[in-house]
This record gives sequence, C-alpha cells and structure tokens, in this order.
Amino acid sequence: MTSRTGRNIEPSAALWSERADLAESAIVSRHLRTLWGIPGTQLGVVGWPATKRERGFAFWHYWWQAHLVDVAVDAANRAPTPARQRRLWAVAQAMRIRNLSGWTNNYYDDMAWLAIALERAERTQGVTEVRGGLLALEQELTAGFVPEYGAVPWRKQSDFFNAPANGPTGIVFARLGRYPLATRIADWIDDTLRDKETGLIFDGIHLPSGELERPLYSYCQGVTLGLETELAVHTGEPRHVDRAVRLVAAVNEHFVAGGVVTGESGGDGGLFNGILIRYLALAAVMLPGEDDAQVQARRTAATIVRDSATAAWNNRLEVEGDPLFGPNWKLPARLPGLAGAGALEGGSVTGSRSPERDLSVQLSGWMLMEAAHTVTAAGL
Repeated sequence: MTSRTGRNIEPSAALWSERADLAESAIVSRHLRTLWGIPGTQLGVVGWPATKRERGFAFWHYWWQAHLVDVAVDAANRAPTPARQRRLWAVAQAMRIRNLSGWTNNYYDDMAWLAIALERAERTQGVTEVRGGLLALEQELTAGFVPEYGAVPWRKQSDFFNAPANGPTGIVFARLGRYPLATRIADWIDDTLRDKETGLIFDGIHLPSGELERPLYSYCQGVTLGLETELAVHTGEPRHVDRAVRLVAAVNEHFVAGGVVTGESGGDGGLFNGILIRYLALAAVMLPGEDDAQVQARRTAATIVRDSATAAWNNRLEVEGDPLFGPNWKLPARLPGLAGAGALEGGSVTGSRSPERDLSVQLSGWMLMEAAHTVTAAGL
C-alpha cells in the first residue's frame, strides 16, 4: 500500500484480520461441507470446483484436514465467535468418522499434525471434546518413538525417519510438557538431518542403513524451527535458541527471493510454504533473547511473513468477493477448472492440473493471512 505522498504504508493488524476473515470465508463457502449428511460435522472438500467423488469424500486427505483444524484455531484465537468454536469440533469429529478406524492411522506425520491441532483447540478454545482423540494420538506417537535412534519413523514398519514426522511429533511432545522426548528429537534432527553447508534440514534418512534423502523442502525447515522455538522458550537451553536463529537465516538465504517465500506446488506440496510461514510467525513472536542475533532473527522472520502475505494478497484472484490464492505467491492466481484433479501416488497427493483448485493451496493462503495478523498485532 502507498499513501498519496508515495510512501509505503504497512497494513495494520485490523486490515490483516479482515483479509484473514476473507480467506476463511473462501474456505468455508467453497470447501466445507457436512460429512455424509451427519449433523454436527464439517469436512473440507479437497478440490474446487469439486468432482463428484470429492464432494462425496471418496478422497479427503487426513493431514490436509488436520491443518484445516489448526488454521481454524488461528481464526478462533484471533476473533472468537461461537461459530468458529463449533467448527473446531465439527471438523475434528468428521475426521474421526471419515477415518473409519477412529483418530489414528499408520502415518506418524499425519497423527502428529492432528495432535498439534487438537491440543491447540483444547488449550486455547476449551474444546474438551477432543481430549480423547489427543490422548489416543499421544499414545501412538509415544509408541512409535524408537529410543535407539531418538526419532519416529515416517509410518509404521518403515525404515525412513524424516523431518516432516519428527518435527511435528517433537512439537506435540513439547506442548504436552514432555520436554526430554522433544529434546531428543530436536537433537536427532540437528545431528542427523542438518546440511552442514547451508544450515537447512534434509528430508530424512533410512535407518539403520544411513542413506540420506537430500531434498530440501520448506516445511522441513518450518517444523524444525517450530520445535526449536518451543524448546527455547520452555527449557531455556541456549542451543535451541542458537539453532532457531541459524535456521531463520538459512531460510532467508535459500527459500526467500525478493522478500517472499519461493516455490510453487499443489497437492501435498501446497501446504509446505504455509507450514513454513506458520512457524516463522511463531519464532517471530516467541523466540527468546535480546542479543542482536536473536532480535534480528525475530525481525527477519516477521518480515518474511509480512512480505509473503502482501505478495499473495496482491496476486490473489477475487471470486464472488472472496480471495483465491495461487501456489506461487509472487504470480497472479488463475481460475481453476474442474478437470485435472490430483491423485494419490506412493502415499503422497499430487497437485491438480490447476493447483489453485487444491484445498492445500488455499489453506496455505489462509495460514499466511493469519500469520501476518499475528506478527503485525505483536508490533513486529
């Protein structure tokens, strides 16, 4: 935004709140539907415009729905309303029903994402109905922890131990007060998956073979940053602060261009940058320390969030008054068509032909608006 004098004007917290409201409205109107006609349930249709099978929840993607709960908690915390609070349980309950086997499945990353969301729903919004689900998920994550390695595998019976499972699992343990377990996971990630050259976090490793999977994904950086920030706050151990500071700098160097988080993807990848943004905002408002490096890390994290949100908002497409975000926040969003839905391949969901139709991409846009409000409201 610019004033009549040509000076840049930073959007206020109130303006970011309005934008977050509109991002929420877009998800609610385009994606949220009652599950199989069951009263008191809501689930996110994974595409818009939706195919018949998507509308019937033949496809539903557990971990996307977990992030739907998590960002709905953001909205409820920002501006509490009865409707927002009801939505938390409605989506969580629909997940339990649609999952057929209850709260849990065979993927530790999936379960950790939902545990994060349920813990926040109970702690910040008093949604006590989720307590049984949170307990079941905590038990599964605890049982999945392998003391020999200090980590959990990606899924049951797998030899692949990765950041997308261990980062969220560590955050769950930290938020439940289980700091020794969370610390072991954080130390394992730093010892095993950190690239010594860039400071970034590799995807994962096969154990006991030791074969590294070296792709560098934005959400691996996000969840590691979130875990280190939680431990920095709650344990006071300097190494967690130092790691968080170092990782913010590495993200800024390698995942940001022109102030904006880079990357373009739909399907599961549509959530990656939103997750990074969520934990950059967490670090911006929570990372302790008043040394120059720590102050700069918080400022850098907040700036990435604000600049990315500004770019995504400026490049949105408006459809019936609500925003539609693109997968690349630096490029104009395009109106998606019905054809070319994503598919499930090897445990991952590929992007639609037009990534804008994917719920994952729109959830990242909503996360981004909520994160911009968070850092702006904190005066950052």
